[in-house]
Amino acid sequence: MDLQISHTTRYDYDQPVGYALQRLHLRPQTSVMQTVLDWTVTVEGGKVELTCDDHNGNIMDLVNTARGSVDLIVTASGTIRTHDRAGVLGKVYGAAPLWYFQQETSLTRPSREIRTLAKPLKGASDPLAALHALSAQILIAVPYATGRTYTDTTAEEALAGGVGVCQDHAHIMIAAARVAGFPARYVSGYLMLDDRIDQDASHAWAEVHLPTLGWVGFDVSNGISPDQRYARLAIGCDASEAAPIKGLRMGPGDESLIVTLQVQQ
Repeated sequence: MDLQISHTTRYDYDQPVGYALQRLHLRPQTSVMQTVLDWTVTVEGGKVELTCDDHNGNIMDLVNTARGSVDLIVTASGTIRTHDRAGVLGKVYGAAPLWYFQQETSLTRPSREIRTLAKPLKGASDPLAALHALSAQILIAVPYATGRTYTDTTAEEALAGGVGVCQDHAHIMIAAARVAGFPARYVSGYLMLDDRIDQDASHAWAEVHLPTLGWVGFDVSNGISPDQRYARLAIGCDASEAAPIKGLRMGPGDESLIVTLQVQQ
């Protein structure tokens, strides 16, 4: 399936910027799950200072907002040909060792409730089936709902609050899998929806490493493993590492953020 994607992020500042730096993970890479046919990243109101691979193997851009700017517009667009592998990326490894993805982070620190969720996974005779069951249990415990959690909401907080979005579901899944001894990581990307083209945010899911299969994806929010409707952007231990855009700004004033996204065939 060929996915046509256009993703624009606009920052508006109510005072001219003194200093702002954005880290972008907006360049997808060809893998067994997808072939990047064409892709561009453009920046208005700033410039790309550096493009390199990060420690997770993602392509990273560092964007410096022009001093005195009142807005920054970043657009990523192109065509990705996706391949349905039932969520199995396989035994694909980069510079980061597997143990790196077994470390807890501030966003994926396991609470007592998360440890309880992970118990059936420990020593399971069929880990893949147990992981699918865990994914379903997380969605029951934390139904999908927007506007109730934030970018800094932890897995523990989302589970305790009883609602969340794809980021929260992925963090809970990752935390529980790590408790059970499985390397797990966060994946940012895109999902083509069946009922609309226009979206207001990118997507995210979890990947868990199984000795027999390698990396396998789990989209808790939709109750499936990623198929040909999904396109991968970046990986990390949590959303903080893999987010499409993350940055900092120094100086007074407020900023507003508008995201426009279209994913279609």
